[in-house]
Amino acid sequence: MTAALMEEFPPSADRLVTLANWRKAPFSAWGFRNVRRLIPTADIAASGHAMELETSLEEIGHIEFSSHDGKSTSVGRALRATHTDAFIVLRRGRIAMEWYGQGMNATTPHIIFSVSKSICGMLGGILADRGLLDPDHAVTEYVPELASSVYGGCTIRHLLDMAVGIAFNEDYEDPKGDVIRYRHAAGWDPLPPGETPIDLRGFLGQQNPDGQKHGEVFHYVSTNTDVLGWVYERASGRPYAELVSDYLWRPLGAERDAYITVDARNAMRAAGGVCVAPRDLARFGEMIRRRGVANGRQVVPGAWIDDINEHGHAAAWARSELAEMFPQASYRSKWYRIDRTRNVLCALGIHGQWIYIHPEAELVIVRMASEATPLDFDHVHGWRRGFDAIAAHFL
Repeated sequence: MTAALMEEFPPSADRLVTLANWRKAPFSAWGFRNVRRLIPTADIAASGHAMELETSLEEIGHIEFSSHDGKSTSVGRALRATHTDAFIVLRRGRIAMEWYGQGMNATTPHIIFSVSKSICGMLGGILADRGLLDPDHAVTEYVPELASSVYGGCTIRHLLDMAVGIAFNEDYEDPKGDVIRYRHAAGWDPLPPGETPIDLRGFLGQQNPDGQKHGEVFHYVSTNTDVLGWVYERASGRPYAELVSDYLWRPLGAERDAYITVDARNAMRAAGGVCVAPRDLARFGEMIRRRGVANGRQVVPGAWIDDINEHGHAAAWARSELAEMFPQASYRSKWYRIDRTRNVLCALGIHGQWIYIHPEAELVIVRMASEATPLDFDHVHGWRRGFDAIAAHFL
């Protein structure tokens, strides 16, 4: 069915991808690489001079690891069996392995969901370095409209570290929960009949506290990152997509324009709406592995990346609802440090999106996927074991 989605003129009802089904399997295999045909978007312009990615292929497909079901598999078998759309391994900045499925190729933009947050986190370091914002300042210094919401009492650092005491339940599958209302506001789902429309920024202003003190507990809530994107726009006087382009995508030598979803009032979904080409996401990861350097220039301040490795709040993470996912982790500036002994960094998005950076192995791995379940800890653990096995191969 997947190969024939949207290929008829017009598509039959069982092969039609719509705003109501684009995140559900099997429609997601088409939807995740064609987001802008369903939702309004803004361009994130690429560089006019793409950073070359040399190829130095390695035998990786045979590497074995324990899959999500506890059974032994190999990298090659797992790619074919797990709804993987794109997979790139960079070793010392060169392509050691590259694999595509389900209509993808090296330059097809694919939604990366919450990996978008990690892009937002890096952009914060650039804006802070340029004196456009101070992470320790109050959110309301930039967005006073949020004074009566939970964000009225927190700082930008609280947003960056997911340490806001907010009463929001990030349950992706609750048909009547906070996330479904959030998607309506962002324009990601059709509004049910009779429901009053609300835009994304209006929805952010409705969020309430949960009684927890800001800064003490890691509580994963996507709206925090959308507020952060709004702060960036106010601090710079520029749209979020332009900031990502001028401060990240162009300097790191991106090959293909990326894009980001926008709502009915042009609010850009910094938390999960970025769509990028696989090789460009690999370039982004490689820039981070090299402590913020790409094309011979410092794109992200090296000290910002050092801070992610040195100042994540391990105790706040240990008290969180996601501690089971990475038991020895910490979280800082929208990045997971999943191995504190080796400074292994990860960006993670629902439905199987990954950036995995292993400095000691000089390794960057990018995975894009269309897994049916938004977040399955067994799948996360399985792929983490796979990435660690690839890293061990090079150590």
